[in-house]
Order: sequence, then structure tokens, then C-alpha cells
Amino acid sequence: MRWLGMLLVGMLSGCALLPPAPAPAARPAQPETAAFALNGRISINHRGERHSAGLRWNHQTQSDEMLLLAPLGQTAARIYRDARQTTLDEGGKHYQADDAETLMREVLHWYLPLGGLHHWVLGMADSRSPAKIERSADGRISVLRQDGWEVRYVRYADQSSDSLPARLQMNSGDLQVQLLIDEWEWNPQTN
Repeated sequence: MRWLGMLLVGMLSGCALLPPAPAPAARPAQPETAAFALNGRISINHRGERHSAGLRWNHQTQSDEMLLLAPLGQTAARIYRDARQTTLDEGGKHYQADDAETLMREVLHWYLPLGGLHHWVLGMADSRSPAKIERSADGRISVLRQDGWEVRYVRYADQSSDSLPARLQMNSGDLQVQLLIDEWEWNPQTN
């Protein structure tokens, strides 16, 4: 019984040694051209089917790589797109198409609008398309409607005016997506 108490004390003291959570990230000076990587979680509800996964997204000016992660961190699906094509790898199978949305619909039966999504996660509208924006009392976007999607900004990382979104709810027809962003990295290296 004594060893159990010592183990518990050791575990609790080990918790004190964990590094602090990363400081909330602020929006970059030139968000339109910013390369970023984010880590988070995604939940999909499409026609009564629910899916959830960890998410690692590396966005570059000319490409995107999105990893959907199983609970223990292994890659369940990899989506990659650049100016030439889109590929999706899932369960040992390799798929290819001209655009990400079509490929994701065909293979995963749901999709993310990668063309606008990289703007939305930065808390802004895509300037290439008309948008309706509702703002909160502090001036940040609370609801964005663009390209057939409604994006609700549920939570920001902190109270500063240049704070990035931490939780988004996105709806388009019968597709509902929840995105929780845990961590940001600016100008990540490409693989």
C-alpha cells in the first residue's frame, strides 16, 4: 500500500514538470499569404453519420496537406492538394482527382471547403468571394456566411483583437463540421 502512495506522489509531482500550454497565437501581419500548420480536432455530422478525428493541417501558399488522425495518433487519411492535383490516401488505398472537395465527397462522403477554409480559420472572409459578416461587440467576426457555408466563431484563443479562432462551427446543407484548434505554427517546413 505504501508503494501505491509513493507512486501517486511521483505521478502528481511529474505533472508539475509538464511544459505550460502554448501562448495563444495572434493573426499574422499578412494573413492572405501566411503559411501555417495547425493541430486540433474535427467532428463531422453528415446525414446522421458522425465522424471525429485529430487534425494536422499544413497550409502553404500553393499547397495543403491535411492529416486526419485516429485516437492513438496514427494517420487515418491524408489529403494533399497543389496546383496540379489532389490525392487522398486512406486505409492503404490511393485516390486522385482534380479538386479536393470532389475527392473528399467520393471517398469520405463529406468534404471541407479548402479554398475558403484557410481564410476562415484565420478569422477572416475569403476576399475573392462575397460574404455576409456579423461581428460581436469587440469587432471580431461572430458569424460568416460565404460560398454556401455558415461559419460560427464559438471561441477565440483570447480577448485580444488579433486573436485567432479556437473553435468554429461550420454548416452547409446537411453537413455540420466542428473544428477545435489547439495549436498554431507559422511558416512551417514542408514535407
